Amino acid sequence: MPSAEDKDPERLSPLVPQTKPRFLEVLGPGLITGASDDDPSGIATYSQAGAQFGYGLSWTMLFTYPLMVAIQMISARIGRTTGHGIAGVLRMHYPNWLLQIIVILLLVANTINLGADLGAMADAVHLLLPGPKPLYILFFAGICIYMQVFLQYTSYVSVLKWLTLALFAYLAAVMTARVNWVEFAQNFFIPRLKWETEYLTTIVAVLGTTISPYLFFWQSSEEAEDIEAYPLRKDLMDAPEQGKAALQRIKLDTAVGMAFSNLVALAIIVTTAAYLHANGITDIQTSAQAAEALRPVAGRFAFWIFSLGIIGTGLLAVPVLGGSAAYAIGEARRWPIGFSRRLQEAKAFYGTVALATLVGMIINFTDINPIKALFWTAVINGVVAVPVMVTMMFIAARTDIMGRFAIRGRLRWIGWLSTGMMTIAVIGMLATLF
Repeated sequence: MPSAEDKDPERLSPLVPQTKPRFLEVLGPGLITGASDDDPSGIATYSQAGAQFGYGLSWTMLFTYPLMVAIQMISARIGRTTGHGIAGVLRMHYPNWLLQIIVILLLVANTINLGADLGAMADAVHLLLPGPKPLYILFFAGICIYMQVFLQYTSYVSVLKWLTLALFAYLAAVMTARVNWVEFAQNFFIPRLKWETEYLTTIVAVLGTTISPYLFFWQSSEEAEDIEAYPLRKDLMDAPEQGKAALQRIKLDTAVGMAFSNLVALAIIVTTAAYLHANGITDIQTSAQAAEALRPVAGRFAFWIFSLGIIGTGLLAVPVLGGSAAYAIGEARRWPIGFSRRLQEAKAFYGTVALATLVGMIINFTDINPIKALFWTAVINGVVAVPVMVTMMFIAARTDIMGRFAIRGRLRWIGWLSTGMMTIAVIGMLATLF
């Protein structure tokens, strides 16, 4: 029987001698984080970008990839090095007012995002199987709460990994599209920037759904929780000898996860550009609307796989949204936290997960239209991401917090470049608005 040491994904790192490399077992927080980035709200944003601007914003996926990898690697290193998520580090080393502002903004954005995703999943099912939408919303909310509260941590992570397969639906969809590859290549490699409100707002929305605060909090907290899940693993401040294998695993996990995320997002932009923009359909507000619009111009196959992808990605993203909010609030309040704990040991943590999901569900039964809020949630995420990223960069460079694993060199410069570009995009959007 394999030992706990053999089961630790860090022992499967390419830097660690082994007889049977198991690549998929090395992938964990980074893969799940990247896949959850393509949630129904993200699908709506990418669909709108493709429908409205054709291939004109495809360059954002190439441009954001190294920025995503850098900022998510920094998030992961904070969790693996300190044994705490971002909120926990903020609580210990920064003013309380900063912590509270960031946590509240994260909770609000996540809850709206979560509610919109539940609504989008219900809409997608309704397209495939006409029936009462409220029942579908209740059903999906119940499944997401059950997975987080009652599944064992290892089983829960395994389910999330399997759900990442839903994203292959969009890779299949783009294969059916009649893509103008010359026009695509021209826009993909050579950005054509426009000083227009709609163009800049869409860029901020794309950046906001690609580089989102909840992803930072989730990956750092999952790295911290994995220290508890694998008995031989310790935080790097206490066990620096584990650093070489840990950082190599994080690098591989994050690079693959973000590549998968951006490849899927690019597939959505290209599919909607080829089918919708090319046919004069330029106003897409929701992911389900994108699927419905594809049916007459792309056929039933593209319609079905697009719709099924919405359901699968929603089941992956809703728990991540609720979980990242619970991690942040729990660490800020000094609660026992983590999905590896029993329900009796972390009642407040699990209660927050359930409450965030229920509030998101309830939004769908009020006058608030979460579907219309999808695009602006991505914009809000872009705005909120700026102070969070600035704070993370300072945290990750402090030797009193990170020890010898404080970031430096190329990773530090790319992290600041990512932060700077997000800041410029937000300032540009606000300048065109006011």
